[in-house]
Amino acid sequence: MSDGSVQQRQSQPAVPVLEEQRVGEILAAVPERRHWRYRPRRVGMVWRSKTFRIAAVCTVLALCGLAILALVRDQTGTEGFLVGLGLAVLPVPLLMAAFRWLDRVEPAPWRNLLFSFAWGAFAAALVAILANSFATRWIATATADPSHADTLGATVIAPVIEESAKAAAVLLIFLFRRREFNGIVDGIVVAGFTASGFAFTENILYLGNAFGEDQQIGTSGVVSVTAATFFVRAVMSPFAHPLFTVLTGIGFGLAAASARRRRIRRIALPLLGLVLAMGMHALWNGSAAFGPYGFYAVYGLFMVPVFGLVTWLAIWSRRRELRTLAAELPAYAAAGWLTPAEPLALSSMRARGMARDAARQRHAAAAGGIRVGPYGPGHWPPPYASAYGPGYGPGYGPGYGPRPGAGPGPGPAGYAPGYGPGFGPGYAPGYGTGFGPGYAPGYGTGYAPRREPSAQVRAHAEAQAKAHGRAAARAVAEYESFATSLASLRRQARRGTAGPDFAERELELLHHLWQRRGVAAPALTYAAQATGRLRPHHVPTAPHAYPRPAHTHPGGNGYNPYLNPHRPPPPQ
Repeated sequence: MSDGSVQQRQSQPAVPVLEEQRVGEILAAVPERRHWRYRPRRVGMVWRSKTFRIAAVCTVLALCGLAILALVRDQTGTEGFLVGLGLAVLPVPLLMAAFRWLDRVEPAPWRNLLFSFAWGAFAAALVAILANSFATRWIATATADPSHADTLGATVIAPVIEESAKAAAVLLIFLFRRREFNGIVDGIVVAGFTASGFAFTENILYLGNAFGEDQQIGTSGVVSVTAATFFVRAVMSPFAHPLFTVLTGIGFGLAAASARRRRIRRIALPLLGLVLAMGMHALWNGSAAFGPYGFYAVYGLFMVPVFGLVTWLAIWSRRRELRTLAAELPAYAAAGWLTPAEPLALSSMRARGMARDAARQRHAAAAGGIRVGPYGPGHWPPPYASAYGPGYGPGYGPGYGPRPGAGPGPGPAGYAPGYGPGFGPGYAPGYGTGFGPGYAPGYGTGYAPRREPSAQVRAHAEAQAKAHGRAAARAVAEYESFATSLASLRRQARRGTAGPDFAERELELLHHLWQRRGVAAPALTYAAQATGRLRPHHVPTAPHAYPRPAHTHPGGNGYNPYLNPHRPPPPQ
């Protein structure tokens, strides 16, 4: 071997030998972070950032919104755009309230619903306007028949393009918000919000063009084109676009409820719903081609029955979710995570609302100075503790009692200083001594003056009480939402659609429930009893139990110390 090779081998650096007992000693020689020469490369970290994704989505929707509004304004003019905007916004609150009411059992996050509405109003509407215009012009050029091109565009091209553009929002929520998309109701609500946004923008265009026609021919009032267009689109058929897209949402909802191993079904059902939506949309747009009464025939014989059927399916699905709560949550009650009454209350919309209201009233009263005990009425506050509750103060009233030397009997007319608990603004039973020819201990009812706080202190106390009440109601609402998600997760696990992280998600939901149990569990127990879903003798007596509701209170006098902490108990 040559000397050069030996010298090269000797100049090679030695590799540190890994010894577990010397790992700390070896790595201690690593320089501090500020002296690092090699730093980890953030490959793809920008795309994984949640902030970046939100900013990108908002930017895209904002650009689409600006573009679609510019196009609509260009076609309708400034006045027509403003008139169309003012009229098109009227049915939007009705549509959003209807779909939000349907989603009361397990409400979807508002960010999903607002994204869906914005996608329909801006992105889907922009794609529809551009694609429909291009397709109609291409057909007119190819066939040399503009009227035929308009009919073909409205009955064939528009349904395919518009329903596909709206279905994209449902698909995005289904893919990227999978945990919040569990069944038919979620599909209906997301599709309904998307279609409501699309109909909002389309109504601006149609109503703005109608206003322009009225300006040209000089009509106004009830006989105007604008009034007729508004009546047809906003009064007779405000649910038209939502009804079409809801069929796609139902397909995605059925796919979400299917097992993961049924891939063909999970792909075929959304496609089937999309095809039905396109067909129904095409029938609606082509109703004018069926003669002068074609629109009314399609509306009465097809649209109304389908709307009724979809409404029934939506309500049935919501009741099914409530039945899922009653079937799945008792397992957690048996394990000690829930009280026996909670599954009964959580499976009733009336009981859920009553629990929120009861928690709001009770905790607001407690924060306002009424000491009602941990879970029921307790002792009155100390003297002058609060201006809003019973207190103690000096009272004056006629005294009655034995008179020295004269035997028992009423004292002379006069006033006796007395002290006693006062209820309301200041009337209290007083105890004192009557003054007369002789002194006699007297007992009577007198007026109890109380120290009134300033208006500023009173307003601050009221604000604090309302804040505590709202916080308690919010805690109960969150508890109901987490419990609903827990029941849905357990149902998915039984069907094999929960995924491999079922145990982690279950523990997370139980953690959220446990944090809010102190406020929510007594309120739900009270609501279950108040609505008659739980008989009073079925509730075990415990120091943390809410009092019985008014209609089950002994005596039947309507007194409820939980909801009326200011009112004294009735005499027995």
